[in-house]
Amino acid sequence: MIERTTTSQTVGPYLHIGLAPRNCADIPFGGRTDQPDRIVVDGAVFDGDGAPLTDGMIEIWQADAAGRFAHPDDPRSSLDEAARDASGFGRIPTGDEGRFRFTTVKPGRVPAPDGSLQAPHLVVAFFARGLLRHLSTRLYFADESEANGEDFVLGLVPAARRGTLIAQAVGPMRYRWTLTLQSDAVGETVFFDF
Repeated sequence: MIERTTTSQTVGPYLHIGLAPRNCADIPFGGRTDQPDRIVVDGAVFDGDGAPLTDGMIEIWQADAAGRFAHPDDPRSSLDEAARDASGFGRIPTGDEGRFRFTTVKPGRVPAPDGSLQAPHLVVAFFARGLLRHLSTRLYFADESEANGEDFVLGLVPAARRGTLIAQAVGPMRYRWTLTLQSDAVGETVFFDF
């Protein structure tokens, strides 16, 4: 993990051009979005002054409930499964008051490079006017505390900052998560340089 502040140079509000038609807030698995075990994740994005970021975009990439990615590079899925069971990918714009909301399945545990298992998580990329590069982070789930304690990536994050990566349960099958940019060392969401 590299500590660096979020960039503030403006490059223009171009990220929405050509991308809005591909927004997907209801992430399908198995070609379906009507599974009974769907979860809802909502939240908001704020800048360092606490102002909502209303013109950002969040992209999500995740495994399915069995911990398999819909991708041919996942050795646990055949190419047919990867094509049939896509997608695990979503794109959500931030709206009024920096809010976002998406539905998906809670991901299963995926293998870590050392053969252990990672905690259930979503890989998140955030794009916005003023960022020269997208920001990369992860979203974990508060009700997976045992798995979170074993996750090698969370283990790299200082204990005082891990909470910025953890979505809180706010009801059955419902989670809330806040992204904060350019804040003090404790309040800013942890972003990764990959």
